[in-house]
Amino acid sequence: MFESITNSLNAVFKNFRKQGKLTEANITEGMHQIRLALLEADVSYKVAKDFVAACTERAIGQDIIKSVQPAQQIVKIVHDELVTLMGEADTSLPPATDARPGVIMMLGLQGSGKTTTCAKLAKLAQKKGRKPLLVAADVQRPAGVKQLQLLGQQVNVPVFTEQFSPPQICAMALKQAQAAGHDLVILDTAGRLHIDEPLMAELKKIDEKVKPDQKLLVANAMTGQDAVNSADQFNKQLGITGVILTMLDGDARGGAALSIRAVTGRPIKFVGVGEKIDGLEEFHPDRMAGRILGMGDVVSLVEKAQETIDQEKAVQLQKKLQKATFTLDDMLQQFQQLKRMGPLTDLLGKIPGMNALLGGQEVDEKEFKRIEAIIQSMTPEERSDPEIIDGRRRIRISSGSGTTVQDVNSLLKEFKQMKKMIRHTMQGRGRGGFPGLSFPG
Repeated sequence: MFESITNSLNAVFKNFRKQGKLTEANITEGMHQIRLALLEADVSYKVAKDFVAACTERAIGQDIIKSVQPAQQIVKIVHDELVTLMGEADTSLPPATDARPGVIMMLGLQGSGKTTTCAKLAKLAQKKGRKPLLVAADVQRPAGVKQLQLLGQQVNVPVFTEQFSPPQICAMALKQAQAAGHDLVILDTAGRLHIDEPLMAELKKIDEKVKPDQKLLVANAMTGQDAVNSADQFNKQLGITGVILTMLDGDARGGAALSIRAVTGRPIKFVGVGEKIDGLEEFHPDRMAGRILGMGDVVSLVEKAQETIDQEKAVQLQKKLQKATFTLDDMLQQFQQLKRMGPLTDLLGKIPGMNALLGGQEVDEKEFKRIEAIIQSMTPEERSDPEIIDGRRRIRISSGSGTTVQDVNSLLKEFKQMKKMIRHTMQGRGRGGFPGLSFPG
């Protein structure tokens, strides 16, 4: 995520580290490089120009703090201005009243991931204790209704469907939701390949008939300024209240995330990461600024871990590590818990300094699948005691996992080294616990 702009900005900060102090000359040169980095990241010219002007004004007027290096001062300024640029966090869902449930009208062009995002938002709402109802109001796309029904089954959320006009469907769904005790209604409206008058006319009729509490535009982050332009047009014609950016984990540039608030004045509320149905996260500008600058996002990482990690198993694992009885079964469980937290590349991006360590390289998640396959091809006895795995067993395991004997040998060797390292660490620390291991609780 945002590898391009992160690498460019870190190169600028590296040059500042070579400076003894901040001067107007080196600030001007550094800010010029930052503006180029923003433009290369597909940030609009005006947004990039205004951002650099704000950073320059703060940097030139900055009091010289001898204990703080120039690069650290510039990083702080850029971080604060990035947060300002992306606006304040707004992850609220409309509350229900005595009169009716909260209503969210989902908007977006075809291909933006709108229907899938409706289901993801319903899943997120469930985690917050809400009882959502999905409404199939996209009757233009033949498979749209069926797709929403299948997604609704995945998240265990009912889907309202009827053979009427979209405004009528939405009005009927609102009455049904109130009668059935739903406190949130999510309307999946029609999209087009481009914005046209018939589309806007239909959406305006729904808006007038239902009066949604929130109108959220779903935009594909990887389309960059096209996403920003469509957000601007939807906002001018319908008055959107927020944006959901999809495919953010695949966006190496970040132009959409950095430009939308400045262009539309509307906040990014949620972001889609990964293809899994729970791959929708709240958008926090301060955390995103940290990730863009390569500082990670530990808070989101811990929150994700708290949602997905089995606390009882975590405690059991800690005890096994203390006694150095860690097995291949334990290793397999850790991989599986890690997978439930989302795409590995996205998780690593939340660890401070990890982007710099990886050098912008993608993590090969196929390697984890290979390891899983090898371990799952072993018997329970072999997982518990790898020492019994002789040549004949290695051939059987490689055949059963679709790998080579060399792959099996490599895994067993690495696991043996891991256990040895854990044992030495625990012996060195006595009974005081394993300092590098912590479990959110």
